[in-house]
Amino acid sequence: MGTMASLQTALVTGGSGDIGSAICLELAKQGLMVYVHANRNPDKAEMVVRQIRETGGKAETIVFDVTDTAQAQQVLSGLVETRPVDVLVNNAGTVDDSPMAGMEFDAWDSVINTTLNGFFNVTRPLLMPMIRNRKGRIINISSVSGVIGVRGQTNYSAAKAGLHGATKSLAHELASRNITVNVVAPGVIDGGMAKGKFDPAMLKMIVPMQRPGRTEEVAALVGFLASEAASYITGQIVGVNGGMA
Repeated sequence: MGTMASLQTALVTGGSGDIGSAICLELAKQGLMVYVHANRNPDKAEMVVRQIRETGGKAETIVFDVTDTAQAQQVLSGLVETRPVDVLVNNAGTVDDSPMAGMEFDAWDSVINTTLNGFFNVTRPLLMPMIRNRKGRIINISSVSGVIGVRGQTNYSAAKAGLHGATKSLAHELASRNITVNVVAPGVIDGGMAKGKFDPAMLKMIVPMQRPGRTEEVAALVGFLASEAASYITGQIVGVNGGMA
């Protein structure tokens, strides 16, 4: 179990995506039993589970819609009856970019709904068991967009910045219970939502390190924040962005 002796289970929402699956693999490598969440892509989540099991780790698929409060409550209450979730990674998200002057309300609503309401719907049912056990890690995956803003992403930037505020408040509420709450904010990552959006010349202009990040580099930070070594770090927004912010 390595440094994870006292933390046994993890739930990663959006675990079938590029960054999500890298996080699942990292946490499994650290000895956690990982619930790989999916909504529209259960087959991809199954592939991640198989990959983890092939390397000797423990994993299961869990399928629900993070925007459905009742469904999330039902699935997660059932889950924590058998064993509490010690490490929660809120990674599910969506983008629907356009300049705000031409943005439809649906584009605003769906992005806010998945990121912010999804955070609430998934996190709240898991809090009381964590509090009773006096241990836990909550890691919210954000974006450089929520820190510095990005053209065409007022909805996404608003959702991620909202997540930052929620993280800081929740960190205050849970600190005395030995539960940490932090944000990991990736920049341009090779894979996931940034795939194909930036040509190399553009990258050199906007990223001081002049290259995209790798999903493993995001996962490594999540793995550290989930470990015993990070027990005094809470309420922080940590960028993995090659110097963009």
